[in-house]
Amino acid sequence: MRVLYTALFRLLTPLVVVHQLWRSWHEPGYRGRVHERWGYGAVVRSPCLWVHAVSVGEVQAAVPLVRALLQDWPTWQVLVTTTTSTGAARVNELFGAAVEHRYLPLDLPGAARRFLKRAQPRLCVVMETELWPNLLSGCAARSIPVLIASARLSVRSMRAYRRLRGVFREVLGGGAVRVLAQTTADAARYLELGVPASQVSLMGNLKFDLAVPADVRAGGRACRDLWGHSRPVWVAGSTHEGEEQVLLAAHQRLLRHQPEALLVLVPRHPARFAAAAAHVERSGLSSVRRSRGGTVLPTTAVLLADTLGELLTLYAAADVAFVGGSLVPVGGHNLLEPAALGLPVLSGRAVFNAPEIAAALAAAGALTLVDTADELAGALAGLFTQTERRVAQGVQAAAVVAANRGALTRLLEAMRPVLTSD
Repeated sequence: MRVLYTALFRLLTPLVVVHQLWRSWHEPGYRGRVHERWGYGAVVRSPCLWVHAVSVGEVQAAVPLVRALLQDWPTWQVLVTTTTSTGAARVNELFGAAVEHRYLPLDLPGAARRFLKRAQPRLCVVMETELWPNLLSGCAARSIPVLIASARLSVRSMRAYRRLRGVFREVLGGGAVRVLAQTTADAARYLELGVPASQVSLMGNLKFDLAVPADVRAGGRACRDLWGHSRPVWVAGSTHEGEEQVLLAAHQRLLRHQPEALLVLVPRHPARFAAAAAHVERSGLSSVRRSRGGTVLPTTAVLLADTLGELLTLYAAADVAFVGGSLVPVGGHNLLEPAALGLPVLSGRAVFNAPEIAAALAAAGALTLVDTADELAGALAGLFTQTERRVAQGVQAAAVVAANRGALTRLLEAMRPVLTSD
């Protein structure tokens, strides 16, 4: 089955090359590093621990793990791979030269073989969901243990993986891969995919172990000093096409009751900054683009955060947070970042990427789900006019995060046999 999968991948290689050329043209961070996608790159210092995080969300989820490894195992080289250039930029912002970064190679036997020869990892930790048969097979051939940490497998992803069940049963069933699932539902889906029960256990969600650095809180306070402490501020984070229009319409309605309110709009992808700016301009609201260093005046209605790596700091400056990817069928982004900062959280109803987190926050009264601009404006107005309620919801949000910590400890225990092997 893997031979057939590889043959199909090879047939698609010309399209992959075209896509890489397009990315190189549009993403400066990707340009000049395309060779890494074919397994080439500098040799990594040994002993090496390899952590794979697809993009920004997975990189953020991996932060507690990487920080623990850098602190407790300083003689090991931590290699972090990503698929996207935005993920690469976030790795650099968070860790700089403390870790090595590479782009994940394409899932072709030759590319996987070249990458593994240069990296020679003693252990691979895959964040959440990334199953590449040839890379996994290459790890098995070199006796490299693989841990799928904080593993999740949504119903939608399962439908796609099910088409290649025979391939995954072959590469996941050999004993080299261990699945540390977020929930019992995720564990059940991995079992259905062909992972033996002896290789599946519950870990919980590493995102709950997020520790908000002091400099993030300080940065939030500094922003608020500039914007004004008395005005209502809400941040709409990780937004997608189709959401900005709804958010801006909600803000227009909110301004009728809270004329000093400020919306901080943070698009998910840099490629959409210009489109988001166009939506803001069409709304007619007074605005400032953060990348241009403009001053947020008392009359400024919208701050477009067209910058990278600042979302957590901007959440820290807010009274209320809306988490995007949820008014459109993307599945929602990280609800726990604003919750960890003690903010009441708003979201659309498309939260299928992490339904358990959404359910836990909603059950605690810390999350409000909305469908329309009117509903969002009403929810915001209620929170801004009822200070005690807003504060109480933020306290409940932080309590949910605190009550579910512990995944990092379980993950490090699973890694310990390798970490102590020398």
